[in-house]
Amino acid sequence: MAKEVVTPQEEMLENAQAQTENFFEKNSKMVVTAIVVVLVLAAAIFGYKKLIVEPRLNDAQEMLFEAQYRFEQQNADFALALNGDENTPGFAQVIEKYGNTPAGNLANIYAAACALRLGEFDKAESYLANYSKVDGLPGELVNAMAVGMRGEIAVEKGDYAGAAAIFENAAKVSDNNFTAPMYLRKAAMAYKAAGNADKARECLETINNKYSSSIEAREAEKLAE
Repeated sequence: MAKEVVTPQEEMLENAQAQTENFFEKNSKMVVTAIVVVLVLAAAIFGYKKLIVEPRLNDAQEMLFEAQYRFEQQNADFALALNGDENTPGFAQVIEKYGNTPAGNLANIYAAACALRLGEFDKAESYLANYSKVDGLPGELVNAMAVGMRGEIAVEKGDYAGAAAIFENAAKVSDNNFTAPMYLRKAAMAYKAAGNADKARECLETINNKYSSSIEAREAEKLAE
C-alpha cells in the first residue's frame, strides 16, 4: 500500500492544531482562574449596586452568594457549585427560582462556567443563551466573559476559525488591559490552529501595540515565532 502523502499545508495545520490543543489543555486552570477573577470583580461591583440596594432581591442574592462561595474555592467542586445539594443551592437553583432577577442573570454565567469546566458544552451554551447583557463597566466584564466562553466551546468542538473570531469579538466587548489581551491571545492561538498565520500575527501585534503593559504582551513575541 502506498504511503499517504501529507502536504506542507496539512502538516502545518496539524502542528498548529496540536499546539493549540496543548495550550488549552496546559492552561485549563488559567482559563478557570481568569473566569473566577473576572466574575468575582464584576460580581463585587455589579452585585452591590444591582442586588443589595434592592431589598426585594435579598433572597436571590443570598442564594447566589452561597453558590459563589463554592465556585471560588481553591479546589472548587464545579458540579456541586452548579447543581447544589440538600444543604446548599447551586447556580441552577438560583436560575430556576430567580431567573428573571439580576442575580439569576449573573447565575447563568457562573452556571455556564461550571458546565464548561465539566465538559458539558451544550449545557454551557444553553446557560449562555439565557444570559442578558448588562450595562456599565462591571457588566462589560461579564459580557466579555460570556462571549469568551462561547469561544472556548468552539475550540472544544474543533471549530478553530469560529473560535478565533469569537475571541476577537470578546476582546472588543470590554476593551481593557486584562480581558482584551487575554482574548486576543486566545484568538491568535485559534487562528494558528486554523492555519491562518497572518491573522494570528495580527492579533499578537495588537497585543504588543495596544496592551504593551499586559502579561500577554510579554509572551506575544514568543508566540509569534
